[in-house]
Amino acid sequence: MLLRVQDLTVHYGKAMALDRVSLEVADGAVVSIIGANGAGKSTILKAVSGLTPVTSGTISFRDRSIAGLKTPATVKLGLAHVPEGRKLFPFLTVENNIRLGASTRKDRNGIKKDMEEVFNYFPVLETRCAQKAGTLSGGEQQMLAIARGLMAKPKLLMLDEPSLGLAPLIVASLVPVIKTIHQRGVGVLLVEQNIPLALQVADTGYALRVGRIVLKGPINEFKTSQVVKEAYLGG
Repeated sequence: MLLRVQDLTVHYGKAMALDRVSLEVADGAVVSIIGANGAGKSTILKAVSGLTPVTSGTISFRDRSIAGLKTPATVKLGLAHVPEGRKLFPFLTVENNIRLGASTRKDRNGIKKDMEEVFNYFPVLETRCAQKAGTLSGGEQQMLAIARGLMAKPKLLMLDEPSLGLAPLIVASLVPVIKTIHQRGVGVLLVEQNIPLALQVADTGYALRVGRIVLKGPINEFKTSQVVKEAYLGG
């Protein structure tokens, strides 16, 4: 198993953000976590990547316990986190932002090859290489954030609300990219409020409500689930 989270509980001060959450991501799978704003979806990713302290529970990545590890250590193990809001360096160029994703790597030839690959995913970034990241459109910035994450050469890519604030046409363009990443053997853990997007790309889904898992299973079951229809699709 690529990622296994068991009975994960996280507090922000006295407030409980996650209550005994358990989930799994198999090697090369695409798993979606859906839920309303404030349900705790982003907290799961932050806990996995070492950005948020864990109150209790276990997190295993490639059969190794990573709960409590700092983010640079989880990146070296093969876990990349593309955060909500992109968190780019706006005054650095597109190229430098991409190269920062490979900051833990030493294989120059591999880095060069992977840069060519991310430009195949997002051709517009190659034309913007010398442009400052902060001058890109919202959609281009999201492409850059994903490209930066891929440069870490992850075994698992965690995407936090990649569609947030984007036009429908740009959101639609993310679908083939996520599917191609998956086809090349990279696992994807996708957090989304955009339920139709999540249902298009995932193999397995988890529905989160107020810090608890209320539904899990194959994504086809989500498409026909009354719980999902009532809670997330408006009926």
